[in-house]
Amino acid sequence: MKAEKHFTLAELAEFLCADVQGDSTIVIHRLATLQEAGRGALTFLSNPAYEKFLSGTEASAVLLSPEMAEKYEGNALVMKDPYLGYARVSRLFEPEPVEYVVHPTAWVDETAVVSPEASIGPQVTIEAGASVAAGARIGAGSVIGRNSIIGKDTVLNPNVTICHGVVVGDRCILHSGAVLGSDGFGFAHDGQSWVKIAQLGGVVVGDDVEIGANSAIDRGALADTMIGHGVIIDNHVHIAHNVVIGDKTAIAGCTGISGSTKIGRNCIIAGGCGIAGHLEVTDGVHLAGMAMVTKSILKPGQYSSGSVGCMPVREWRKNTVRFRQLDDMARRLKELEKKLD
Repeated sequence: MKAEKHFTLAELAEFLCADVQGDSTIVIHRLATLQEAGRGALTFLSNPAYEKFLSGTEASAVLLSPEMAEKYEGNALVMKDPYLGYARVSRLFEPEPVEYVVHPTAWVDETAVVSPEASIGPQVTIEAGASVAAGARIGAGSVIGRNSIIGKDTVLNPNVTICHGVVVGDRCILHSGAVLGSDGFGFAHDGQSWVKIAQLGGVVVGDDVEIGANSAIDRGALADTMIGHGVIIDNHVHIAHNVVIGDKTAIAGCTGISGSTKIGRNCIIAGGCGIAGHLEVTDGVHLAGMAMVTKSILKPGQYSSGSVGCMPVREWRKNTVRFRQLDDMARRLKELEKKLD
């Protein structure tokens, strides 16, 4: 989508605290990749694998590190971290949200409290006792259950479901299909069948949290499931009942976290990870993709796993190399046994 906003290179440099190389008066009206950028576009280079496209780009300007700027003769915004610069400047080109105030097809219970400064889209349902704060935008078809709270400037994209008794903080973004407050997977077996345990807790989400499409966060069995401030959660993530996620932790897609596990602050959990229940993962842990965590991790660092349990990443790399050598080692062992015989 083409942006309607226009900025000079000097204005963007001031916004990013970057240096200008070349003509500071040129006008930027969109962002694009190195390969696809043309006149009026700003692009960026942060991954060395794409350096080969730099000399041929037709962009009006490029976000570059000081080292790369020395190799480039065109217009540039020069800063230490071009990718971070791209992330920040991208927000300037976001399309303006469609504002409905309260759409005539929305249903709002008479006991719900909706700020006159909130935007409520078509076919939205807001149940009894719920509240929506100023600046919140509730997308079409979304549901806010009874006694739930939506904080200031929080965005629910179309078809988000907030079940009863859920608290969502300020400036959060929930993408389509996300479900907060669904029942946790709690059952007891009576010898013949499963007896459902009522899930009586809620979900509490901090400020500045982003939750991806079709992710589910279960309500607690007794106490609340807790998501800290600044947490980012990708698509198709399942967080089970009574899980606690520490501030500014990032969780990539298709990860599953079992019930009552506590994840620390500033962790990075890569895609497809599985974390068993009733464990603790301390602050500053980085789990590689598809890591399977079956016991608590109490020391910060990088961890990976494969066909065996989770271990420190350095040990895992050594064992991976040895695994590839197993066939050769087996052949050599067989020859040695023949000689001994």
